Amino acid sequence: MERVQLAEDVSLSRIVHGMWRLNDWGYSKEETLNFIESCLYMGITSFDHADIYGNYTVEEQFGQALALKPSLREQIELVTKCGIKLISSNRPEHKIKHYDTSKEHIIQSVEQSLRNFQTDYIDCLLIHRPDPMMDPSGVAEAFTRLKGEGKVKRFGVSNFLPSQYNLLNSYLEDPLVTNQIEISATHLEHFENGTLEQCQTDRITPMAWSPLGGGSIFTSGDKKMVRVRNVLEKIKEETGATSIDQVLYAWLLSHPAKIIPIVGSGKLNRVKSAVDALGLKLSRQQWFEILESSKGNEVA
Repeated sequence: MERVQLAEDVSLSRIVHGMWRLNDWGYSKEETLNFIESCLYMGITSFDHADIYGNYTVEEQFGQALALKPSLREQIELVTKCGIKLISSNRPEHKIKHYDTSKEHIIQSVEQSLRNFQTDYIDCLLIHRPDPMMDPSGVAEAFTRLKGEGKVKRFGVSNFLPSQYNLLNSYLEDPLVTNQIEISATHLEHFENGTLEQCQTDRITPMAWSPLGGGSIFTSGDKKMVRVRNVLEKIKEETGATSIDQVLYAWLLSHPAKIIPIVGSGKLNRVKSAVDALGLKLSRQQWFEILESSKGNEVA
């Protein structure tokens, strides 16, 4: 599978698997290991996490599966996020949901993630959400310390607008390497607010969470969703694609920003659709057909 070089020491598979819903899949440790190995067989080596996923349980579940075959650690890349504090029975000290990008919390969160994964390094750490209380100098100190200790190779952000990205980046010794944002044919915000252009300007590769628009494209009766679905079905027939989700992935993969879609399904056939999309080529007109179906009008 094609790979994307985030930095000289970190590259990701062009398709990343997101583990957000791992504990909803009901997998045993052995079944999770089998799922990881099946992804590897398809060329997916990169796995996306966050400390809060599964009410603070997913990282540990993933780590328990990896512990069954420790040699796999060197074959995969771990991406994880920190900075959100949820109201949770697992974190009774949190009275309200809030953000914490303090130096102390970032370091504490990474230490916990390393224990959860049963590893001694994370390939890429992201700040999960923009924090209105963020002190960029404190974040920079945390990043410098974690990199110096070999605990995190590279750093990025998630859901940051260009101004927020640029603010943090201006304080760092090593530049940010990615911005993980919500992008899909039904969520066009970052095509319009300068985020993708900023990624291309800085030569960084964006990661796309919810690349299928949360799945509503398959069932929703909303006028926009029906309109997009009809165009996707048409293009599926024209291209010989096996499913409309394959077309949706191909739409993102066609963009010159080299968007990395994050697949979130626990079903291997759905994962394969994303992988197969790497071989599906859309014409420029087909790309714009999908864009216009989402916008509800032709481009100006």
